[in-house]
Amino acid sequence: MLSEQSTPVVRATLPAVGAAIGEIAEVFYGRLFADRPELLRDLFNRGNQANGEQQKALAGSIAAFAGLLVEHPDSRPDAMLARIAHKHASLGITSDQYKLVHRHLFAAIGEVLGDAVTPEVAAAWDEVYWLMANALIALEARLYQEPGPPEGGTWRELEIVGRHEETPDAVSLLLRGPDGTPAGAFRPGQYVSVQAELPDGARQIRQYSLCGAPDDPHWRITVKRVRGGADPAGEVSSWLHEHARPGDTLTVSAPFGDLVLPDGDGPLLLASAGIGVTPMLSMLHHLAARGTTRQVLVLHADRTPADHAHLDEQRRLVASLPDARLRLSYEEAGAGLPEEASVGLADVSTLDLPAGVTAYLCGPLPFMRGVRGDLLRHGLPAHAVHYEVFGPDLWLAGE
Repeated sequence: MLSEQSTPVVRATLPAVGAAIGEIAEVFYGRLFADRPELLRDLFNRGNQANGEQQKALAGSIAAFAGLLVEHPDSRPDAMLARIAHKHASLGITSDQYKLVHRHLFAAIGEVLGDAVTPEVAAAWDEVYWLMANALIALEARLYQEPGPPEGGTWRELEIVGRHEETPDAVSLLLRGPDGTPAGAFRPGQYVSVQAELPDGARQIRQYSLCGAPDDPHWRITVKRVRGGADPAGEVSSWLHEHARPGDTLTVSAPFGDLVLPDGDGPLLLASAGIGVTPMLSMLHHLAARGTTRQVLVLHADRTPADHAHLDEQRRLVASLPDARLRLSYEEAGAGLPEEASVGLADVSTLDLPAGVTAYLCGPLPFMRGVRGDLLRHGLPAHAVHYEVFGPDLWLAGE
């Protein structure tokens, strides 16, 4: 909770800080990487830095957190904090790095806002920062305890034991522990980080959903190639497509992510687009393995059937559930249009949603924003809609 003396200061300065937070974020990252260039090389996603998405995500999260502290002083945005904490834990972020961020962030605030940053203003926003940082540090400490390694020690080597071309741009990799040991347990919907050593020596990190059965001794990830030429956005996916082969090893994190399927018997909506199908597959495998009788509505959108990774597997899993329905939407018909499919954009407003349904969304941000808006207009409460973002969480930044 924000202190009584800081609340009016933050409320009064939030419009000015919010208007400048994008510039502040840009200056902050410039200072941070000048001081610690290895962070850009080996920790931060160079593609998201190049296209500005990481700056937007940082700006959106700080402004949103400050706004919630002012408008809802007796509550804490746990959903937003949990999503950030899981991403940080999957990267091996440590508590001491928050001090480094604080130093460069507040130097950037002073550089951008100048004399407007009085001692009173600096103290109030310092309080905002440490309320957010300490909440994240506590959440991340609990997450590190779950897989067992010490703080930040999330990495291990896994062997690639299988590779399958799902579509021209999507390849699945099957992973196991050394000497054939099981990869380990995970919760349906979670992801892992993969660290790739690139030709220039950088060790870039990307997240991939675990898309197999949670009780399978192997882990499976599906990597969609991001085509961008010289753009670093696709450098890890391209490297994995070109170099990852059975017998090789990958540096992989423990499983993280809070878009997980809870126990219960209530109805579910699993809505995905593109490679967002991957966390939904692990949920479907989990439901099928337990012989669930829950109502399950599965919605997936893609460009064409040929671009739809795991199409046959998804259809097979839905068919194995006694009370499940599948709706597919493709922008273009292509060849081999499934009987469950229609041509056009996904339209949630036409769905007959059961009472008490809980929705899980994964896919491009415009798709999820559209589906979430339709669900809220349909009468679904906001707390019943959960989502996963691949890459920086720009949801708040775009609100």
